[in-house]
Amino acid sequence: MSQYDYDIGIIGGGAAGLTTASGAAQLGAKVVLIELEDRLGGDCLHYGCVPSKTLIKTAHVYHQMKHSSAFGLPEVAVPPVDFRQVADRIRSVVDTIQKHDSEERFCSLGAKVVFGRPRFMDEHAVQINGTSISAAKWVIATGSSPVVPPIPGLADTPHLTNREVFYMDTLPGSMIMLGAGPIGIEMAQAFNRLGTRVTIIDRAPQILGKEDKDMADTVMQIMENEGVRFVLEASIEQVEQHNGQARVTITDNTGKQKQVAADALLVAMGRSPNTDGLGLEGIEILVERTGIPVDNRLRTRHNHIYAAGDVNGGFQFTHAAGYEGGIVIANAVFRLPRKVNYTWLPWVTYTDPELASIGMNETMAKKAGIDYAVYTETFKDNDRALSEGETEGKIKLLLNEKEKPIGVQILGPGAGNLISEWVAAFNGNVKLSTLAGAIHPYPTLGEINKRVAGTFLSPKIFSPTIKKGLKFFFNLKGRACHIEE
Repeated sequence: MSQYDYDIGIIGGGAAGLTTASGAAQLGAKVVLIELEDRLGGDCLHYGCVPSKTLIKTAHVYHQMKHSSAFGLPEVAVPPVDFRQVADRIRSVVDTIQKHDSEERFCSLGAKVVFGRPRFMDEHAVQINGTSISAAKWVIATGSSPVVPPIPGLADTPHLTNREVFYMDTLPGSMIMLGAGPIGIEMAQAFNRLGTRVTIIDRAPQILGKEDKDMADTVMQIMENEGVRFVLEASIEQVEQHNGQARVTITDNTGKQKQVAADALLVAMGRSPNTDGLGLEGIEILVERTGIPVDNRLRTRHNHIYAAGDVNGGFQFTHAAGYEGGIVIANAVFRLPRKVNYTWLPWVTYTDPELASIGMNETMAKKAGIDYAVYTETFKDNDRALSEGETEGKIKLLLNEKEKPIGVQILGPGAGNLISEWVAAFNGNVKLSTLAGAIHPYPTLGEINKRVAGTFLSPKIFSPTIKKGLKFFFNLKGRACHIEE
């Protein structure tokens, strides 16, 4: 039997890599964790999830300060934002979480951490920092990076991506967002609320293209009411620097050419897998445009080499990467043939209000040719939402022709937390009657989950047939009050 330095070698210290390293080491495997950057945590901690949610919260508080009169409070003259202080708060939050993702912590768990740029020499060994490290099994979890598309002039024009936008010294007076996906939309609302004049440019006819149009359009309307400008169905012809600003030339949906200029330009037009320099071509591992192809056990063409997280081109969520790390542990350590199952994978766009989903939405159901029915409840009918002045949005419950739930979308306050009840319900095969009959505390936003289940069940419970049966068996006398028309 071949002898290797480690049982498992992991390349990448983001969510997938850290999950795999932590679990495998605690199970008794000899683990080496290799990270290119000088600290662990990956893109999510340093340039993604954590700094963006910190910025979004700061912008939310500032927005509420400017609209204090909506809550019966005196109007406040709010001074302009000093973005250096905002950036300092972001760094503080990141640094606090960084302690949980430190080299010392993983060493305490039993995993060796090595910083540097690895390159595969063969199917079991990498070269790093002038030495060779071998492992019986490898996990490629190197994540992804923002795409800078080949738009004429863009590469030569100063621009921001998610790696720079959270740590600027000053707040731009104006900003153009290229891309109307989750990152562009979240950042647009946040910077607009902080005082930046924001314009979003995208070639698609709607924002958040994977979401149902009614939900995406509501988010867009809310943001337009706050001052964000949208230029959709626009082809980007050229980007250039002009008089100290970024200037974007577009062709709109009427064929007319226009120019939009701003102090800053944020590119949020997708992600690409981090595979350069790994030497994957030398061990015949294919890399496609979206990532490394894997089977349903996350194995590459070599059964002892796995790819997890953004790098495999699947769902680009931190929680998906963490889940995939668990799949790798099951296969590589326990040697159980566990397969991925994304049926009930939730996702959230952290606008205000948030947009959360699990399972199929209407767009997906139509594409799959599934007959479905939709049941809704609005937040304007939720007492807690009314009391907090956050009544925009609704919940949509989709049932198939057998009246089985196939998905839920929530647009409203705290939607990311509210969707968790459906995560538990769907994964636990909880019946809608159980959810509708469960006691929810009042007044809470969570009651909307109970009510939408009740919306489906009520016509069945209060049907003419049931009333007729109860009248027959128990001699019920019927209505006691009538309204004259």
